[in-house]
Amino acid sequence: MIKALIHANLFDYENYREDYYVLFNHQIVEVGPMACFKGADEVFDCKHQMVLPGFVNGHSHIYSAFARGWNTPCDAKNFTEFLEQMWWKLDSALDEEAVYYSGLVSGIECLKNGVTTIVDHHASGRHIKGSLNTLKKSICDEAGLRGIFCFETSDRFNLQQCIEENLEFAAQHQSAVATGIFGMHANMTLSNLSLETIQRQIGDMPIHIHVGESTDDGIYTQKVSGQSVVERLDHFGLLKKNSILSHCIYISEKDKDLLAQKEIYAAVNPTSNMNNGVGLPDVKGLMQRGIKCLIGNDGLGFNLTRDMQNLMYTMHLKYQSAQCFGLQEVTEIIKNNYDYAGKLLGCQLGRFEKGYEADFMEVFYNPPTPMDKSNMLGHFFYGILDRFTPNKVWAQGEVRVAEGKVKIDEAIIYKEARHVADKVWHACKES
Repeated sequence: MIKALIHANLFDYENYREDYYVLFNHQIVEVGPMACFKGADEVFDCKHQMVLPGFVNGHSHIYSAFARGWNTPCDAKNFTEFLEQMWWKLDSALDEEAVYYSGLVSGIECLKNGVTTIVDHHASGRHIKGSLNTLKKSICDEAGLRGIFCFETSDRFNLQQCIEENLEFAAQHQSAVATGIFGMHANMTLSNLSLETIQRQIGDMPIHIHVGESTDDGIYTQKVSGQSVVERLDHFGLLKKNSILSHCIYISEKDKDLLAQKEIYAAVNPTSNMNNGVGLPDVKGLMQRGIKCLIGNDGLGFNLTRDMQNLMYTMHLKYQSAQCFGLQEVTEIIKNNYDYAGKLLGCQLGRFEKGYEADFMEVFYNPPTPMDKSNMLGHFFYGILDRFTPNKVWAQGEVRVAEGKVKIDEAIIYKEARHVADKVWHACKES
């Protein structure tokens, strides 16, 4: 069955094309001007509204879904205490049911915000073995997104179970819909023996780990190894090609050079960094070395467009200049998300071209000033993202959101999710 978008204004960060059609099934079959359109089995009239590729979230935590509204005593003096008093209580309380409903809620919220692919960094203390398949079931099979999943291996949990969960999931799933990489929490929750154990078992598998999110990570690493956070990972042979090091706020100039040599990706999460008060990464310094940066939200909500905007604004503040980091740099990072996810999933994402996956969204936008290819980035960043609510979203070639509403039964899912969240919160109090 061939479907078609018609009368669409297409923008994919490379091209802006007005009044075009897109033929597709699970992938794009053909793209052209409306004068050449010859029909399709099912037609969606976009009525000259904007159509964008579905977003890729480069670093998130689906397990944070039940943190909204949760009141827990917290008197943290540093970032580690904040983790201990809040986030580690939450993830330790998650069982299979909680992981499943966290995934469903996250999938719905992601789709409503135009996110069709997610790179997730997962933890659930009561459901380690099988947890990534639980996420895949809810996120990919039922909500319809694509996912790159891993479990946060750390000394907080059973180390061998964490290792096996990562390896088994990645071995089982290598498709355009879901795959796995090797998850590790951070240097500060992994002993030297644990890093050695991990390296012996994972081969060339890329890792996904928090690095230098706070000063605590570096203090611990210096204490146990006398090395920096990046040097320690390299010492244990863990800087695999295509690995993701998230945050990278407190890393040295030597660390940055090492990341460039090893072809490592750095996932930046500006909104979460501001919320946690930990600082901001030197994104400009990373990019100048040729290090490819990704944009994520670190599990803080689901609206990735907020992070796209905050990335530029925070860099202006960090470098005290409105000229040093602009729309081209933000766009380059957004495109890196598509390239990275496509590389891991073995497909093509983020363009309106034949052979690319049919993940896109229709967004209503009425420009108050003239719009064309020359100024499209300005309209995208300051207009479209300013009040971002997709009208329709397609993922894996299927309509997942129509007129702002998801195609699965949100009312029933959210009712049950509230019940599950209440149980999780009670379990947190007992921990």
